[in-house]
Amino acid sequence: MPRQHIETLIIGAGQAGLATAYQLGRLGRDCLVVDGNARVGDNWRCHYDSLRLYSPARYDGLPGSDFPGDPWHCPGKDEVADFLEQYAVDHALPVRMRTRVERVVPLEEGGFTVHLDTGTLTCDHLVIATGTFGGRHPHVPALATALDPGIRQLHSTQYHRPADLHPGPTLVVGASHSGYDIAYELGEHGPTILAGPDRGSIPVDWSAPSFKVAMPVIVFLWRHLLTRRTPVGRKVMGKVRHQGAPTTRVKPQHLAERGVVRTLEKVTDVSAEGRPVLAGGEVLDVANVVWATGFRPDYSWIETPVADEEGWPREYRGVSETVPGLYFCGLAFQYAFSSMVLPGVARDSAYVAQRIAAEAHRGAAVAA
Repeated sequence: MPRQHIETLIIGAGQAGLATAYQLGRLGRDCLVVDGNARVGDNWRCHYDSLRLYSPARYDGLPGSDFPGDPWHCPGKDEVADFLEQYAVDHALPVRMRTRVERVVPLEEGGFTVHLDTGTLTCDHLVIATGTFGGRHPHVPALATALDPGIRQLHSTQYHRPADLHPGPTLVVGASHSGYDIAYELGEHGPTILAGPDRGSIPVDWSAPSFKVAMPVIVFLWRHLLTRRTPVGRKVMGKVRHQGAPTTRVKPQHLAERGVVRTLEKVTDVSAEGRPVLAGGEVLDVANVVWATGFRPDYSWIETPVADEEGWPREYRGVSETVPGLYFCGLAFQYAFSSMVLPGVARDSAYVAQRIAAEAHRGAAVAA
């Protein structure tokens, strides 16, 4: 049987992949979105129960659809999942779920052969929209394997609620968004330590009346000042991609109110008894460790080099610098700080779609 051919294949049915499909449709270009999950939005449903966006709903819509509900509430992860699922239905987006990409082979004549768990297809253009950090590949320090087996260890992707943990003190490692959120939640349920260098904090109280005045300014900065075209944006980009973003809703004072012990030291060793040890030598007697240590980029399933020595794809604004026809959408700092949150998806997906459409027009002109 002949292989199916798609002009543009989009891998990932999250907000970036769906928005790119919408933008391509507006430009009259065919595409297909594939995703290994059972339902659109499952990449959000799997997060910890208390997860909420730190941008209000008024900024969380996608091209063609506003986010429903109170424009000033910060949606929870299930609300985001349901919005994405309805978005795909409302705009009749071509999505094929329960379809995993196993490997991608660039063709000498241009385009790609994509091997799926359900078969094989070819495409002229490929958009990788598998997540802010290239996919959900948890990064856990190697020393984790040396901890006492009796200590309950979970990466933040595996943690859902306090009941997942053993009774007793908990160490949360990693002081960016998820680390602060999880430590804050656990502080209500028992002794909690949050360890890791300070990543900064946006000096606005999300619960204060001034939030409605400050948020438009913050979003403007995220979209237009902190970009890859400005010196300050490039500086922040390096920090976000390699260290984590500044905290937003949960602040150090909130942790202190719940009795969370905050240490700026890293976990650097394991004691002879299998306990985590801080850089200063303090041994922590804990029953649980939650690794809020982020993700590692992984593009090993693409059978040509696409990444730099640190694992990040060589791209600018989502256009590959090394592989013709290859694009990315939804990356941290794809263009601006806003790229890794819903307020930045519309612009990034529009740019990628426009570049694909332009390339398709050039290809058609050459063929003619």
